[in-house]
Amino acid sequence: MNLDARKIEFVKEFLKLQSEEVVSQLERILKSGGKVTEQKAFEPMTQEELDQRIDKSESDFKNNRYKSSSELLAKYE
Repeated sequence: MNLDARKIEFVKEFLKLQSEEVVSQLERILKSGGKVTEQKAFEPMTQEELDQRIDKSESDFKNNRYKSSSELLAKYE
């Protein structure tokens, strides 16, 4: 799909949006000129940071501190 076709599809999907929050997020991205990746340089995490994140995630799951994918999808429908 070429760029023009992708833009048209994007606009069609944008017009279907019902969430003001999502529209605001897209406005912020558009106003920043799409420079989201430039604002936050990618820095890989250390092995220790990764291990800590895994431990926290496992703890959150065991203690029911998570949302299912269906809950997340419902938020944006």
